[in-house]
Amino acid sequence: MRRVLPSLPSLTIFEAAARHSSFTRAAEELNLTQSAVSKQIQSLESFLRLRLFERIRQRIVLTEAGQLYLARVREALEILESATMEALAHQGGGGMLNIATLPTFGSRWLAPRIGRFRARHPRIALNLTARTWPFDLVEENIDVAIYFGERPWPGGPSDQLMEEEVIPVCAPSLIAPHGPIRGTADLGQVALLHHRARPRAWKDWLQAAGETSVNPFHGARLEQFEMIIQATISGMGMAIVPIFMIEAELASGILIAPFGQPMKSPESYFLVCPERKSELPAVRAFRQWVLEELATSRQHTQV
Repeated sequence: MRRVLPSLPSLTIFEAAARHSSFTRAAEELNLTQSAVSKQIQSLESFLRLRLFERIRQRIVLTEAGQLYLARVREALEILESATMEALAHQGGGGMLNIATLPTFGSRWLAPRIGRFRARHPRIALNLTARTWPFDLVEENIDVAIYFGERPWPGGPSDQLMEEEVIPVCAPSLIAPHGPIRGTADLGQVALLHHRARPRAWKDWLQAAGETSVNPFHGARLEQFEMIIQATISGMGMAIVPIFMIEAELASGILIAPFGQPMKSPESYFLVCPERKSELPAVRAFRQWVLEELATSRQHTQV
């Protein structure tokens, strides 16, 4: 069956012209003449029988139909580019491995270690994506994901990687005699830093500590633990952070845990993959490597 599709060059030119709001700049990017860009856009509009652009005060802007079409064209071009990169990766014989992970887990635990995986499997090309929103292992092109939750996702194999302990930390400057904090009752005098995905963390910790005089929801809300850690180091306030993410900061003294009292999180970190991809050599190699790295980390912690 013949597909109803315009030419790929016309779609590439359309996306570039829409991104720049300029035929001239699109031509410069694609090493074409402005006339060639204009003709390709005209050809695409004739094919679709739609106006994609209109001129307003010597500028080109997308029509409503053009805006809707652009979103789908970009999605299609990204899929084609990803498929092409994966095909090129197979030239090395190892294939492409698409890994999705939580941002701070990725930067604090995975990224410092991933070089060892690359050294062991140099023919596997890696594509790491950091995500704060839920993964869709069915619809998205993800081979393996690391996420944090109460239970593994259905629909594919999973490994519980680690449990988590969190602890209140702050910069030394916030602790008496130079700062306002002498005990847990003084937490109302500083900003409590909250992770947007964990709104109950301070409430649960204060309740466990027996502190009822502090509003557990005051302070600031941030999107990622990396942002929270840096804000805490700067003295912005006090935060509840997973201990494994700040081992170096605690050891150096730029962050301190003045109250102790770590709290175990009800959730854990899991490694999951789609059922259809579980036996891919690259997925199996990555899973084995992660589990070995975790075992090594635990041995060092116990020493």
